[in-house]
This record gives sequence, structure tokens and C-alpha cells, in this order.
Amino acid sequence: MASKTRIPKAELTGVYGAMVKRMSRKMLGAVAEPVEVAWHNRKVVNLSFSLSRKVRTWNRCDEQLKAFAHMAVASLVGCGFCLDFGYFQAHHEGLDVTKAREVPRWRESDVFTPLERDVMEYAEAMSHTPPTVTDEMSARLLDRLGAPALVELTAYVAFANLVTRTNAAFGIESQGFAAACGLQPLARPAARQPTA
Repeated sequence: MASKTRIPKAELTGVYGAMVKRMSRKMLGAVAEPVEVAWHNRKVVNLSFSLSRKVRTWNRCDEQLKAFAHMAVASLVGCGFCLDFGYFQAHHEGLDVTKAREVPRWRESDVFTPLERDVMEYAEAMSHTPPTVTDEMSARLLDRLGAPALVELTAYVAFANLVTRTNAAFGIESQGFAAACGLQPLARPAARQPTA
């Protein structure tokens, strides 16, 4: 389910390109479009890979909370690729896919714990321009997670904004990774009623 990107996809060439294609197809079944678009500038590709590897080593905050935070950012920003990929990853990493499916409508859904809701609210608040994080939000999370985990969550949400906003600007949409795994479609938020 490939999309038309705003910057044309580049052919992954050379030994490095062949290795990236092989690894991507092994892990995902296809080459991710963000890689194909960014391939025009290898320094950007290298930075993206390096940051992603380093972020995956962080272990002070619960993986499921970070996954929900990233998907909440993706939903807010409108990054269909990240939502699809996050749902796909939740499935492959043994996270709660029922909850992951509901992230786009987390405010309306009854499947999330109060902590999970606080994390997604914080992720969205960090992602607004200007950010709308409050002292109360931070205090609740600091009390429940502790300082090391809150620092990690905050940096993780910032990283999620880098990825989601880049993909959205490139016009990259869902590649159907979750559908290829037989996962149900992501939940959609209820239509908002116009206010008078």
C-alpha cells in the first residue's frame, strides 16, 4: 500500500543500500518509505538509524507506555506511517495490541489505565505548538514513574515528534504493515460534533 511521497523515493544503491534493503525486507517484508525518501541524503539516513538504535536501548520507562506515547503523537500529528508501524511493532513485540489499536481514540476508549491516559495526554501536550504541558501533568507522572523514567519518556516523545513530523512533511502514509499481519484496522475517533 505505497503512497506518493512529496520527495520521490530513491533507489537504495551500493553495498550499504543492498544491506538496508535485505534487512528491511527481513524485518518488515518491505523497505520502509521513510528510508527510501531519506536515501537522497545518506547523512540523514545514518543519523536516523543511529538515533533509532540508541533510543531502543533506553530502559527506564515501560516499553508499552512509550509505544502508546509515540502512537498518540503520530495520531495528533497525522502520521499514518507511524500509527501503522507502531501497531505492527506492538504486535511483534508482544505488547497489548487491543490497546495499541485504540490509541487514535484514547480519550473515548475504556481500555486504558489512568497512567496510560496521563502518558498520552503528556505526549500530546508536548507536541502542541507551543507545548501545553502543565505542572500538574508533570507532577502526576513524576510521582508515578520517577525522575529517570519521566526524563526518558520526555526525550522519547521529542524523538517521536522528529520522526512523525518528518514523515508527515514528506507525505509518507501507511504502508499497511499492520494489515499484512492480519491486525484489525486502527480504531477511528468518533466524529466531533460542531460547536455552536
